[in-house]
Amino acid sequence: MTTATPARAAAPRRTGDAVITGIGVAAPNGLTTAAWWDATLRGVSGIRPLTRFDAARYPVRLAGEVPGFVDEDHLPSRLLPQTDRVTRLSLAAAQEALDDSGTGPAGEREYGVGVVTASSAGGFEFGQRELEALRSKGGRHVSAYQSFAWFYAVNTGQISIRHGLRGASGVVVTEQAGGIDAVAHARRQLRKGGRAMVTGGVDSSLCPWGWTAHLADGRLSGSTDPARAYLPFDAGARGHVVGEGGALFVLEDAATARARGARVHGSFDGYGTTFDGPGRSRLADAARLALADAGVTPDGIDVVFADAAADRAADRAEAEALAEVFGPRAVPVTAPKSMTGRLLAGGASLDLAAALLALRDQVVPPTVGTLRPAADCPVDLVTGVRELPLRRALVLARGRGGFNSAAVVGRGLPER
Repeated sequence: MTTATPARAAAPRRTGDAVITGIGVAAPNGLTTAAWWDATLRGVSGIRPLTRFDAARYPVRLAGEVPGFVDEDHLPSRLLPQTDRVTRLSLAAAQEALDDSGTGPAGEREYGVGVVTASSAGGFEFGQRELEALRSKGGRHVSAYQSFAWFYAVNTGQISIRHGLRGASGVVVTEQAGGIDAVAHARRQLRKGGRAMVTGGVDSSLCPWGWTAHLADGRLSGSTDPARAYLPFDAGARGHVVGEGGALFVLEDAATARARGARVHGSFDGYGTTFDGPGRSRLADAARLALADAGVTPDGIDVVFADAAADRAADRAEAEALAEVFGPRAVPVTAPKSMTGRLLAGGASLDLAAALLALRDQVVPPTVGTLRPAADCPVDLVTGVRELPLRRALVLARGRGGFNSAAVVGRGLPER
């Protein structure tokens, strides 16, 4: 297994060579793609008081938790002792994506299907439990599975093992940007000769150890009102809400998908990634790189799925980047993550899923909570479901530390 680092420049353009044939979702407002998308279009939020641990003593008590996930319904009993919640969510999303795609490691094809995922924290809850055992009982009581269950690459490994996927594998660690970076890395593997890749991002660190790390960042909203806690682009924005979950995809070579008559959710047409310089955001540059990679101009983008930090300075910077690329209020902008919270590595991949389904249904999902953007954020924010003719969407993501990533997705199977 290798650890992949996103490239600084976009790959040579071959628009439409990678298509998405499978989607699997685990989100705070819906488990499975259909349940999540229905809730998203209805504006149903999954942000609520924490239940995975007692948060009464903490200054922040709201999060986005995946509802109704019964571990035994998704994993064989032998896997339960060796997996963290994040891996269990990942395995469920991967299973749904593969079932949706109808592709798998049959016979000689197994080496043509690989796995690249994104993670920010790995198995935090598993690691906390074993550290508690070490401290209270001693080393003999620490699980042997601790050697890998905490690791950020464990989701890639467990998906590969469970489904017999022996193609190229990897993991990217770029926080919120990771969900895009993983899919871009998977596309590179297809261009090297792979047939299909399971890819995307899922994260979960809703435990006291993980919560302490989130609080240390200083960017969490302290609101106790779930409806007002996370307000992207709002003048009253005071930080974000953390969530768990994400989306995984089957990314397939377009020619292979066409030959087998696969149903295609959309194409992954363009990718760009940059790193912020001293005192300077380079999000606009990432967007331009993605557009250039897709071979489209700004007027070829019909909707933008925003990073939506809900931090006043970060929101202004994103609005300025959008105005720089498209013009002020020139393109509809939405942030359905306002219903889930920021999912770390799972956030951008869930936005990719939302973009694909928006293109399919010709509808833009809403941003909830924010009624109107602040005066210093000149964006056309979609706050209610908006039906529009949609050809392509741009998805933006920023990871802590200066990572910027952007992706252009298109509708349906490209013509030859």
